[in-house]
Amino acid sequence: MTTVDELVYLLEAAFSGAGSAESDESQALLVNIGSVDEQMWRSVPLGGARSVESIVLHVGACTVMYDEYAFGAGALTWDDQSWLPWSEGDAPMGATIEWLREVHERFVDHVRALRDTDLAELRPTNWGDLRETRWLISVMLQHDVYHAGEVNHLRSILAADDRWRWG
Repeated sequence: MTTVDELVYLLEAAFSGAGSAESDESQALLVNIGSVDEQMWRSVPLGGARSVESIVLHVGACTVMYDEYAFGAGALTWDDQSWLPWSEGDAPMGATIEWLREVHERFVDHVRALRDTDLAELRPTNWGDLRETRWLISVMLQHDVYHAGEVNHLRSILAADDRWRWG
């Protein structure tokens, strides 16, 4: 197995990986989004600022931008978000999750096409810096897991069912 193969495996695990057979719990982004119902999609808990919808749009938008600059033309901008299919408050749950899958798969396909020797290659970021390809891949993997936890926590608050209580 190559390093690129291993990175693809880890990207897929962070995005949609299976959880524990006993509890069916997972740290993967899609699994946590799947625990959210339509009513929770746009709900914001008291004192909060973000909904699951806004988090999913953010993750998808970041995936598009990282992919565009690391592997594409680097032409998209945050100022002109005409490339984003919906604005917050207008994103239908099912279609938005499907779009998230598509942008993730596009990024993973670009990673899959790499050779191990490409991982140290410097690539542009959407903020103008150059970073090693492996660093960009690592950030995207961490980004999915970070926001998976955020979605899980939001769902727990909105459902008043925090399955991770200790004691």
